Amino acid sequence: MKAITEKDKEDVQWYKDAKNQTLETLPDFINHLVKDYSHDYGTICKAIASAMVGVGNAINNSDQGGITGFQSSCIMWEFIEHWSKESNKCGLKLLDYDDMLFPQYDYKFKVIDEDTFYAIQREAEKLLNESLKHVHPTVIEHWKQIVDGKVPFGFTISNDI
Repeated sequence: MKAITEKDKEDVQWYKDAKNQTLETLPDFINHLVKDYSHDYGTICKAIASAMVGVGNAINNSDQGGITGFQSSCIMWEFIEHWSKESNKCGLKLLDYDDMLFPQYDYKFKVIDEDTFYAIQREAEKLLNESLKHVHPTVIEHWKQIVDGKVPFGFTISNDI
């Protein structure tokens, strides 16, 4: 078992290998990630992520595969929602900062939709009704402003996003 750290950059090869996985090669790939290395705090994360990319590619490389980019995006959101954001109440947004290079995408960085703001308001209202003993006064004021209809951080509401 090889002791590694993120400085070793083993994950670069793992991600390359993950793209070529099939249902037949996948068990050996996962076993390699788990049994051939002694992971640290960071490398175990990259090993798990590499394995998950490998699983996706193995299924996509099967007879039933051939997903589109749109389907790939749906899978990403399913994974995010069910792996690390199950308790999210107000919604999620992924920003591609490369889009800041193109002026037609300015709305992505300044706008939320009405349903999202409504969810944020309801959550702020719920939080205000809980014990506020350990909540900083600035946070309480922020929640009150949201409940009163002030959209935070200079955002505007638009359903055209």
